[in-house]
Order: sequence, then structure tokens, then C-alpha cells
Amino acid sequence: MTIDAYGTLVRLRDPVSRLRAALADAGLARDENTVRRAFAAEVEFYVPRSHEGRDRTTLALLRRDCAGVFLRAADADVDAASFVDAFVGSLSFEPEPGAVEACRALASAGMKVAVVSNWDVGLHDHLRTIGLHDLFDVVVTSADAGAAKPSPLVFDRALERLGVNANHAVHVGDGDADSEGAQAAGMRFEPAPLADAVARILA
Repeated sequence: MTIDAYGTLVRLRDPVSRLRAALADAGLARDENTVRRAFAAEVEFYVPRSHEGRDRTTLALLRRDCAGVFLRAADADVDAASFVDAFVGSLSFEPEPGAVEACRALASAGMKVAVVSNWDVGLHDHLRTIGLHDLFDVVVTSADAGAAKPSPLVFDRALERLGVNANHAVHVGDGDADSEGAQAAGMRFEPAPLADAVARILA
């Protein structure tokens, strides 16, 4: 079984107040709407480039570029390299409701489980920070695979590492890229929420 990360397994805590505080520390006061729009611009920039953060060096470059997009959108004259740590430090994640219990139920049922996500290699650290990494046999990101969903390559990589055939596997996710990619890989698809999907799978 494979599980999508963002929107299925984890969600982002609203970073706006922390980003405003980071800007204030740099001597810049920005209102909530400005910071929210700037962060939305950064997300739009990051999503199609998440696979570029494939190792520590390229991840650092990607994060610097993301911080730069955020700063420009906030009309903040701050060097991106000096702000990147504050920017990344403002982003934190938490499990989706019911996700931890669902993953434990899968483990109790003896199922092999992988995370399959369009994310940079930093996902491994995020999952460790919130105590989820050890619940999975494998974590494969688009950066690890060199391709993003809906390409089947990221699914193929996860299934190979799990030692599971696609026709015996199911993927749970929350978007078209999940359903299209899983089906292209020959897998069954179940829509999120994860807790509901796991209940159906284990029934």
C-alpha cells in the first residue's frame, strides 16, 4: 500500500504569523494579507519544482529560491540567503486527523506501507520531526524518483522497494495526480481521508 503525504497524511500549520514574525525580525512589518499572498506565490513556485530538491545541496538551492520568491512577493528587500533559515523554520506540519491511528491499524494488519509524494527529500526530516517516519517501510518522494506524480515512476520505485506487485497494491491520495498516477502504475486507488480509506481497505 502507498499513501500520499500532503493533504492525505500531513497538513501544513498556517505559517503566516511565523512568517510575519520572521520579517519583523528582519526589520520589515507586513500585514497578514500581504504575507498570505506572498506565501501563496511561493507555493505556486515550489510545487512544480519540488523534485529538484534531490539531495542536501540542491535542496538548499531550492529553499533559497523559494525564500526569494516569497520575499519579492512581499516587497521585502532582504537577501534570500540570509532569510532562508527563518523561512524554512516557519513551516511546520502535523498529521491529518486520524492519520496516525490509520497507519498503526495498517501495521497491525501486517501490511507493507510506503509514502509516495511530490515533495523534495526534506520530507524524510518532516516525517521524523512529527514522529511518523518509523510507521512506514519506505518513503519515496518525487525528488528521490526523479519524476512527479502523475508519472507512474514514483509508484514503481516504491513498489519495487516494498517488494509488492502493482496489481496487489492500493494507493490513497487526495488529488487527480494520485488517482491518475496510481492507475498508470496498475494500482487500485482509494480517495482520502486516510482514516476512511483504511477502514474500507481493512473491512
